[in-house]
Amino acid sequence: MFKGAAFKGAAGLLALCLAGPALAAGIAIEVAGEANGVITIDLAEDIAPNHVAQITALAADGAYDGVVFHRVIEGFMAQTGDVQFGRSGEDMRRAGMGGSSRPDLAAEFSDLPFDRGVVGMARSQDPNSANSQFFIMFAPGHFLNGQYTVVGHVTGGLDVLDAIKRGQGPNGAVLGAPDRMAKVTVTP
Repeated sequence: MFKGAAFKGAAGLLALCLAGPALAAGIAIEVAGEANGVITIDLAEDIAPNHVAQITALAADGAYDGVVFHRVIEGFMAQTGDVQFGRSGEDMRRAGMGGSSRPDLAAEFSDLPFDRGVVGMARSQDPNSANSQFFIMFAPGHFLNGQYTVVGHVTGGLDVLDAIKRGQGPNGAVLGAPDRMAKVTVTP
């Protein structure tokens, strides 16, 4: 569970009741490329139960295996998770435009700040469009607070995160061979 998080009001209590027993404790991402190693993430199933259920289902199905970090901005974040167009070895021009065959998710915003190591769900302009893509913060980005769903935080492997190949330009598109999530597993 996401330590230190608290539910606010009836909506939080309803979310807790709907979530039922803990969905998953976390995920482990085996990173390959310029960065090599494992990033472990504690998922916030008590804060974003639907997003956590989506991530863990995709991880359990192997959907994230081989997906690249397609958008990596120095001093900001590393984004991955496009299971539709983001596979290593494929045409990277569409990486970041896709999602999964699962339905998009309604926002599960919280008061948790986007600090270093926080994991958030990527989305389009529509707050209810998150699907499979997520990002991990290199540094605080409090301008994201209350606008993106926090799904967890890094508990190990910040050195691996920091070594991920950086992108170019203002959008952070990674040229050449991006680093990838070789394997993503659900952890207890």
